Amino acid sequence: MKKIIAYLVFGVFFVSLTSFGFHKFYVAIYQINYASEKQMLQITARVFVDDLNNALEKKYKKKFYLGTDTESPEDVVVLKKYLAENLTMKVNGQSKAMGFLSKEMEGDVLICYLSIRDVSKLKSLEVYNTILVGWNSEQQNIAHFTVLGAKESFLFTASSTKRMLKF
Repeated sequence: MKKIIAYLVFGVFFVSLTSFGFHKFYVAIYQINYASEKQMLQITARVFVDDLNNALEKKYKKKFYLGTDTESPEDVVVLKKYLAENLTMKVNGQSKAMGFLSKEMEGDVLICYLSIRDVSKLKSLEVYNTILVGWNSEQQNIAHFTVLGAKESFLFTASSTKRMLKF
């Protein structure tokens, strides 16, 4: 009888473990700060590099190696283009060009540093974010905003790609 109970408990335990599949989360984090003393928006994007390489490969039909030893200068040029197309901002109702400052790897996350200059006064900020959404509809982009001491956060998804903040 003890053997039957032990086998039954082991069987239930085994079935319960195998019934749960691994699910990867598709999330990128963005920090947007308004530095009034520098009259600029400072943007930090944290994106899983394998997801980014896959998205670029799907869009441009070519293999990319961002964040690896075989990364090419062309890979970085395409990254800048992709970011400029998929992360745009309107400051006080006017589209502003975003400058790419640098990038670095932190584990399996690619961190990109961007900025928008000549923002003397910030009344409104409209953000459009579709990074990785074209590659994976489950992608979620979380943006944290810090403007003049006030903090807000938004979630960008395939169905919600644009947000407006007013100050």
